[in-house]
Amino acid sequence: MNFREKLALWLAQPWVGNAIVAVIIVNAITLGMETSPALMEAAGPLILMIDRICLGIFVVEIVLKLIAHGGRFFRSGWNVFDFAIVGIALVPAGHGLSVLRALRILRVLRVISVAPRLRRVVEGFVTALPGMGSVFLLMAIIFYIASVMATKLFAKSFPDWFGSLGDSAYSLFQIMTLESWSMGIVRPVMEVYPYAWMFFVPFIMVTTFAVVNLLVGLIVNSMQDAHAEETNAATDSYRDQVLARLEAIEERLAAQQNKK
Repeated sequence: MNFREKLALWLAQPWVGNAIVAVIIVNAITLGMETSPALMEAAGPLILMIDRICLGIFVVEIVLKLIAHGGRFFRSGWNVFDFAIVGIALVPAGHGLSVLRALRILRVLRVISVAPRLRRVVEGFVTALPGMGSVFLLMAIIFYIASVMATKLFAKSFPDWFGSLGDSAYSLFQIMTLESWSMGIVRPVMEVYPYAWMFFVPFIMVTTFAVVNLLVGLIVNSMQDAHAEETNAATDSYRDQVLARLEAIEERLAAQQNKK
């Protein structure tokens, strides 16, 4: 193997990934400590030095990966994600870009790219996005219909909650989340409109329990598919390694027989 292949194997070792996770955790703690005036007054230079060391380790890791993989580095979405996160941290915070200092906390997201289980969750979520788009469209149609109905039914007596289409949509969203929906909105409305429950109960049943659970089901199904693909890929890789070893053994045996 050449140097780049050896470097790639070294970077792929579990202890290297675990070390990067440890650095990410330390960096997250220091970034949180920087928000405390008391801690910064007591140990500000030390905290900033640790932050710079962590950033330096991230930069070295990215450089080593670029050397090991070359142009293939950018074929992986997770590598591009890491490159962007570290790149943002390197942008100077002056000249109107002070908001970038707050974006340094995004480095904590790197734990997603180095933790296989977290990667699987994110991949499942991304895979579920097309199906979720259809569910969101269905939710938007339901909300539009319910908002128009609520505005026409309750706007006269409750203009603050249902005075316009936007007010009705916001109030219905609060009801869907079950945040103070009963004593805060529905029961006061029912004091004026006793049969209002015939509108609100079906709305809650459809949105909160049916559609939201449908979203959860899509995400869970996508996570299972991502896990199955990862398992199949690992199985195929192991099979290829075994076949390569068997071929090497056969070649050695054939070479020994030829010598005889």
